[in-house]
Amino acid sequence: MRTNIDINDSLLEEAFSVSQVRTKKDLIHEALREYIKLKKRKDLTELAGSIEFHEGYDYKKLREPEKGRNCY
Repeated sequence: MRTNIDINDSLLEEAFSVSQVRTKKDLIHEALREYIKLKKRKDLTELAGSIEFHEGYDYKKLREPEKGRNCY
């Protein structure tokens, strides 16, 4: 999708200086991907403390392979 936007030159220059990309298009795509990852991570951290676990819950025990079962 083609879009015309006015981007602050100093922000654009700084973004290019910390990025490996060479084009404005690639820079915007990278920025959008990073923004999405950041927002998803933030949403997960907001759940902290809101989930209750059973008193006997042991995640380490659940990760142990069951006897007789192959784990690859």
